[in-house]
Amino acid sequence: MAKIKPQALLQQSKKKKGPSRISVTTIVLYSFIIVVMAFFLFATHRYWSSRSRIHGENQLSVLEGDNAFADAKKSNVPRYAILATSKGSITVELFKEDSPEIVDAFIDLCQREHFKGMSFHRVIKNFLIQGGDFDRPGASDDWILREKHNIQLDTSKKHQAFVLGTSKAKHDKEEFQLFITTASIPEQLNEKLSVFGRIIKGNDVVQEIEEVDTDEQYQPKSPIGIINVILKQKD
Repeated sequence: MAKIKPQALLQQSKKKKGPSRISVTTIVLYSFIIVVMAFFLFATHRYWSSRSRIHGENQLSVLEGDNAFADAKKSNVPRYAILATSKGSITVELFKEDSPEIVDAFIDLCQREHFKGMSFHRVIKNFLIQGGDFDRPGASDDWILREKHNIQLDTSKKHQAFVLGTSKAKHDKEEFQLFITTASIPEQLNEKLSVFGRIIKGNDVVQEIEEVDTDEQYQPKSPIGIINVILKQKD
């Protein structure tokens, strides 16, 4: 049996302990895997970021759409009413912001032609003109006649002339009364009268109605009233 020289053993030992070489193919493979993983992470991050942004934009669009719808609906609400009377036309600006419920009720009645053919059954000079159903005038007549006699005793003024209002007394829509003031009236009537508009055209028509002949109960001797009411968004 041949003996192995110590030098040969040492060289064999060094060969066994030496580091193994990594092939180029392995390096390329691992590099490719790393690149793919990095691209995947980047794509995932971009996808979720884009999705969050789109979701936020959609929510904003929905809110803007709702606001636009509300604005459009608001802009469609009539802001003016033209009372076509047997003496001429009276244009009224409606106080939608100040008296929303009354204006809504008034608009609804106009659309149902409630005021068509309605008479002015009480005309009190230097006070007001009242329109409504004469057959059932309601509780408003009592305070109108009472306050007419007291008007000279009160120097405080609340409502100006040429405003449109209705009685604050509880009533259904069918008993909706219209009042047009022809002079500034006492502050105490604020508890009786709800103003929901002002006359911007046709003051001369109101004054002409005010001058008609009336009986002792301030009822016009000749019929006079509203022929129709036209609602408009712009003057």
